[in-house]
Amino acid sequence: MEISNLITHIEALIFASEKPLTNIDIVELINGAFGFMEDKVTLDQVETAVDGIREKYAAEFYPFEIRQSGGGWQFLTKRDYHKTIAQLNGDKFLKRLSTAALETLAIIAYKQPITKAEVEAIRGVNSDYSIQKLLEKELVIIMGRNENLPGKPLLYNTSRHFMDYFGINSADELPKINEVLAEQFVEPTLVHADHFDVDEGASLIVTEEGHLKIDQVEDDPGSMGIESPDNDQTPPLE
Repeated sequence: MEISNLITHIEALIFASEKPLTNIDIVELINGAFGFMEDKVTLDQVETAVDGIREKYAAEFYPFEIRQSGGGWQFLTKRDYHKTIAQLNGDKFLKRLSTAALETLAIIAYKQPITKAEVEAIRGVNSDYSIQKLLEKELVIIMGRNENLPGKPLLYNTSRHFMDYFGINSADELPKINEVLAEQFVEPTLVHADHFDVDEGASLIVTEEGHLKIDQVEDDPGSMGIESPDNDQTPPLE
């Protein structure tokens, strides 16, 4: 099949599918539809056709595009039309997960597979209700039991619907914890050295732990910190 003809069939499949379609899914579906063809559609042909479709709908005058989300290809409206689509769907579209459910979901996503007891140990509160809601929304699934713990408790994982919900293809695409918390880190505070008895040109900073430190001058390998008379580190600033 020519790539130009293949493109329209792939577009139809992605548009009509209720779930994300992978390239392998598309190969099997098209070969199933055209079983009489001697030359079967190959994975390379589908990948080339999908690249063409992505380029086509990247144009500004299309309000939608195809993107990999939830483990496969889907037609999705572009971000510029978020508010417009929200008007169409009303409160249902704008409905959000509760804070408790989000906390529970985040723990499961980063620690999966994980038991309910382990989730509760991290949160410090009972999580029965949150986990039940996540199961009902199909964001979390039961993937088995921990055979090594007493009672063989259930193990929870995020689902494919979770990936679709958040627009990712695997748990590996979740942001790293240090990236999420980067804005919460405390930056050292610069203190003018002329207020203290230190070498000319040097600066003082307050570290994340609240201790004063000398910002060493390049040509002076002197002290890297202020010491109290008993040689212990200066106590944190109040």
